[in-house]
Formats: sequence, structure tokens, C-alpha cells
Amino acid sequence: MEFFRIVNIQTNEKKIQSKLTLENLDLISNDIFSVESKDDSEAKIGCGWGEFTLTRFEIRGGLRFALVECPNALAWTITTGFAPKPEAIVLHLTINRKTQSKTFIDEIEAFLDDQSDCLQSFDKALGKFILSI
Repeated sequence: MEFFRIVNIQTNEKKIQSKLTLENLDLISNDIFSVESKDDSEAKIGCGWGEFTLTRFEIRGGLRFALVECPNALAWTITTGFAPKPEAIVLHLTINRKTQSKTFIDEIEAFLDDQSDCLQSFDKALGKFILSI
């Protein structure tokens, strides 16, 4: 299954990669908290679904995050410059199931809504547009 959100912030790949780090997870999401940061690409995190290893990788257009031990192989990207809206940030989340319970789908939708809201707030933090170009 896949899910999308469009965040109307004009930015670029380099800003996404440099500003959205594991050190500032609280600015990216209210639903994730760091338990232990190992390095720039991996951290132990907690969230409503439990504790997981969260990986962060730079990819073309932005970043890919994944919950390593998640039985649904939950992963999401934060990118710009590509369809469906190249001039904005696109959040794209996938799980490795064709169907899932309504409760879990609702949780995923809320997770993406939260990230969208957090990215917009993060961009406007202290009156500065951190991600905007």
C-alpha cells in the first residue's frame, strides 16, 4: 500500500538533506522520539507502534526513512523535484501489504498528517523559512 501527502514548500534536495536530520526528529514528527542516536543514518526510536531502528538515507530528491524491524516494512520518503508535484515536498509512505486494518491505515494517515504539519511549522520556525528557497 502507498500513501502520499503534498507539503506546499518550495525547497531543494540539499536543504531537505541538510536540515531534516535524526537529531531533530521532534521537528519532523510529533509521533517519533529518539531513544538513542547511533550516527547520521541510524537511531533507535520510539513511536505509537513500538521501538524500532530508524534508518535515514539520502536519495535523489531528498531522504528515505525506514523502520527496520517493522513487520509491515514501513518506509517513507521526503522529496522534491518529482511528480506528483515537483515544486513542493512530497511525502510518500509504503508498507508491504495489499490490505491492512482500518485502524492501522488511520494511524498511517495521521502519521503523514502530523509530518506534513510539522514540516510546515519547522519551515516557519522563528519566522525563518528554513526549508524554503
